[in-house]
Amino acid sequence: MTLEILTSDALAPLRHGFFTRHGGASSGIFSGLNCGIGSSDQADVVAINRDRVAHAMGVERDALITMGQVHSTRVATVSTPAPERVEADGIVTATPGLAVAVLTADCMPVLFADRQAGVVGVAHAGWRGALDGILERTVDAMRALGARAGQIAAVIGPSISQRAYEVGPEFMERFIDDDPDNTRFFAGGASDRVHFDLTGYGLQKLRCHGVGHAEWTRHCTYAEGERFYSYRRSVHRGEADYGRHISVIRL
Repeated sequence: MTLEILTSDALAPLRHGFFTRHGGASSGIFSGLNCGIGSSDQADVVAINRDRVAHAMGVERDALITMGQVHSTRVATVSTPAPERVEADGIVTATPGLAVAVLTADCMPVLFADRQAGVVGVAHAGWRGALDGILERTVDAMRALGARAGQIAAVIGPSISQRAYEVGPEFMERFIDDDPDNTRFFAGGASDRVHFDLTGYGLQKLRCHGVGHAEWTRHCTYAEGERFYSYRRSVHRGEADYGRHISVIRL
């Protein structure tokens, strides 16, 4: 099966893509392009999938740099190939030939580019990372390499949509305690449950930090099971594990 790669005009002509699960070698509950080293999928099969991604991006395997993601606000700056995962939730680079990548299965994969300055980055942003500031810190790390916030385009890839993201009142209280205006990112659900607009919140954080252009591809990982992996969907189905799809940008 051919790889399916979603792109954005806002990041063109830089080579980039939000890869779906189509075109991979994994089977069973991981069926497709599972690139998650941390999953219980067969390691050699995950390696095959990652090789396919590297080839599609026109780089060698060690120039496809991924992260050991822990919902932190740590951003790494890289300038050379990295055979091991970088311990961070954001990566930035100004080195031609490097491809930086993020793995997700409901959280926001965000690709950044200042094409004029020649600086790119990625971020992994779930609710905790977004609340704590991983998106702003990624922008700041790009600025340290010469980027200008107003020249940066940031594109949020396939993520869980508000309709599928049901949370409890204590979750909402965290955001309201941080900023009362955050009530606009919640909509009523059954009983005391509410639905959180993760991507809307991410876009607001990016725009308030001065990013010149911010958009979401408007693909929901939970709803589009044939195309995307979803942690929450796997829990609802009682599955033992779930795949991770990859989003990449390179200079």
